[in-house]
Amino acid sequence: MFAEFAPAKLNLALHVRGRPADGYHDLETLFAFADIGDRLTAVPADALSLAIGGRFAEELNAEQDNLVLRAARMLGEVLGRDPTFALILDKALPVASGIGGGSADAAATLRLLARAWDVSADHPALIDCAARLGSDVPACLLSRAAIGLGRGEALRPVDLGALAGAPLILANPGVAVATAPVFAAWDGIDRGGLPGGDAAAITAAGRNDLQPSAIALVPEIAELLEAMASTGANVVRMSGSGATCFTIYANEQSRDRALMQLRAAYPTYWIEPAGLS
Repeated sequence: MFAEFAPAKLNLALHVRGRPADGYHDLETLFAFADIGDRLTAVPADALSLAIGGRFAEELNAEQDNLVLRAARMLGEVLGRDPTFALILDKALPVASGIGGGSADAAATLRLLARAWDVSADHPALIDCAARLGSDVPACLLSRAAIGLGRGEALRPVDLGALAGAPLILANPGVAVATAPVFAAWDGIDRGGLPGGDAAAITAAGRNDLQPSAIALVPEIAELLEAMASTGANVVRMSGSGATCFTIYANEQSRDRALMQLRAAYPTYWIEPAGLS
């Protein structure tokens, strides 16, 4: 049996610089990852299959061909291999939530099959498949802090420095947010690129340019951000196109007090502690 972790992706900062004619957006973003996520396992079998369990399994079981299966078939086709595995996905992250759940799962599939087939992690086939599967999949394939440019697929690894292991809270109001409408609602104003400095400086001075348009579509995000800001966090921000928001704390004691406060205020929300990686 093979197993692979699919960590939650965070956009510590996300600056939208423009909207070219190709329909995509020019981004500058600082990717990082949390130490919580989905888990994928694979057992050799007669044919490719996928079973989904976990807290958010129901939201994916209706899909006929999700990113995990697409990633397995694509890599098999590129490498000339038959992905005859019974895949099992433990879905712990909310779906359509701005933390790369589907992208992380696809990337984990690529890494898992590469190990099963004794293919190097930096094989061009993996990188090519990741770029074809989605804008966030290359970052999730890398699964380490990086500056992302273009659609987010042009990556430059960075050192988290003082932010490594920082205590986090991730919170989601339970509303799935489609990426396309949030980008479509962006106001088109270029407010400038990522600030200079190390990862901590970029995070502190950065912003998420998609936050206003996501709030316009899902007002619960604004209330959640306000509640999270009242907990004494150093950074409070939405990730990706939402609706998951995150906070960064100076220490675990502050994080754990905030966790109790937020869970008491929002008992039906997904609210989880984590560390930054």
